[in-house]
Amino acid sequence: MATNRHDRLSRLVDLVIERGSVRVEEIQRELGISPATARRDLDALASQQLITRTRGGALANASSGELPLRYRATKQGEQKLRIAQAAVAMVHPGEVIALNGGTTTTGMALELGIRSSSEPAFADRPVTVVTNAVNIATDLAVRPHVRVVVTGGVARAQSYELVGPLAQLSLPQISVDTAFLGVHGIVAGKGIFTRHEGEAAINAALARSARQVVVIADHSKLGEFAFARILDSEGVGVLVTDDEADPAQVEKFRRAGVKVVLA
Repeated sequence: MATNRHDRLSRLVDLVIERGSVRVEEIQRELGISPATARRDLDALASQQLITRTRGGALANASSGELPLRYRATKQGEQKLRIAQAAVAMVHPGEVIALNGGTTTTGMALELGIRSSSEPAFADRPVTVVTNAVNIATDLAVRPHVRVVVTGGVARAQSYELVGPLAQLSLPQISVDTAFLGVHGIVAGKGIFTRHEGEAAINAALARSARQVVVIADHSKLGEFAFARILDSEGVGVLVTDDEADPAQVEKFRRAGVKVVLA
């Protein structure tokens, strides 16, 4: 049973995508809510064009497969937390890092905010975060020991990432120590991938500005392709994933020269 409205809406969207269509009776049974609550939730999602409302239920629509970040269920949530914490442990006071958008990098930003506020070394040497994700910039802007640099561009509702030509204008003038990239897929010998070509372009620009690229991705992303390539796998120095990763996949990356950290 979903414990709050955010989790409930995320689970409801997942049900619609998985099944193609749902009825109020199914939602009531699956989520443990009243028919009235189920109808209100369906109406709320339909008003944002995330689903198509029908009499007695709802259908998936053309945009249901690519949902705003706030409505994505946190799949592999425990694993993503461990990945975020392992990635933040790689950050040193005074460094310049880059973060793109996504659930895992958003989790990393949260953990970085906590660490930078609790360790005295960051008070003397704040960390600088370059990001094209407006939600990450908002989360970190209130942290006293984090300096936030935001790229320009046009915001995508699905990921909160700024994309387009404006997003890339300032990056050639910036030197980043480490770019931490969340991805939709990473394939040894082939590259790292995301679903949107605009996001791929800005993520590639973030990678070019960095001396090191670290991919942070849970085990479900390993060996998976997506529509747009960000960069070849030779450009990836480190992969931080969880300990449920397929050992055969891990070995492929290590043979390809990628350092793999299992969180």
